[in-house]
Amino acid sequence: MAEIDFDALRKGQRRALAKAITLIESTNPVHRREAATLLEKCLPYSGNSLRIGISGVPGVGKSTFIEAFGLFLLSLGKRVGVLAVDPSSPLHGGSILGDKTRMEHLSREENAFIRPSPAGRSLGGVANRTREAILVAESAGFDVILVETVGVGQSEYEVHSMTDLFLVLMQPGAGDELQGIKKGILELADFIVVNKADGDAERLASQSVVHYKNAMGFLNHQGFWTPEVLSVSSLQPRGIDTLWERMEAYCEAGSEAIPERRATQASQWFERLLNDGITDLLKANASWASLYHEQKARVASGEVAPPQAALACIEPLERALSS
Repeated sequence: MAEIDFDALRKGQRRALAKAITLIESTNPVHRREAATLLEKCLPYSGNSLRIGISGVPGVGKSTFIEAFGLFLLSLGKRVGVLAVDPSSPLHGGSILGDKTRMEHLSREENAFIRPSPAGRSLGGVANRTREAILVAESAGFDVILVETVGVGQSEYEVHSMTDLFLVLMQPGAGDELQGIKKGILELADFIVVNKADGDAERLASQSVVHYKNAMGFLNHQGFWTPEVLSVSSLQPRGIDTLWERMEAYCEAGSEAIPERRATQASQWFERLLNDGITDLLKANASWASLYHEQKARVASGEVAPPQAALACIEPLERALSS
């Protein structure tokens, strides 16, 4: 793989940023070492952006919202990066790879960068790569990083674990508006945003804001911020400026809590990478891998309980470490 021009990356050149993210997405062991070196160089220049997670069910208008929001931020002089954590179906694939074409206006802007990343069968892998992409994009001078995810599930928790602020987009509508949204996802949200508040749906959106505010009152939210519910029209656009004002208020209120949250996120990321690395290292050892597969088969057949099988795999490691 071609060497990354770090000076070009620091100057915010999109081509250099794209090559850097391609490098960190590679699973090639040589590329992983090169990526680690690159991240070490990027680290002193990272951490200066606002990291915003954006979620919502398919069809809620995430791409339209992100484009409207991104263009608004550009009008304020911000540089905007859009990254995607896509839990694509192993059977049918994901849909988020079309976002770059759906965000036609934003993708043409010099101060915007859009990068879709399909997860395939490995959400954890793409989530780790997205964390690395955030650091690289920050070192390239991007002020706001939008991390988008599709659907409602594990990907939301992943995105929440790498961002400063978590926003959930909702459809206007009364009665069944919470259907399909897990309670835990709403408990993660710092902002609930009712999208498509325009035309015939404008009155419905206003009603939905009231419904969501009532629903959020029953959920358990912890921390420095009481989640807020707003409505926006991404097409007109309308309400984007108010949403940004409230986000700025969030950042001000969390001036101490957000750095603490990032520190916790970094520690959790380290623990996860360490656990994954140790597991990969062990599985590369033929003797231990044989024991692992044997115990895994015994668990699957019901011959042994999972705790007993896990201990059988751990005991030889304990003996090796104590010798």
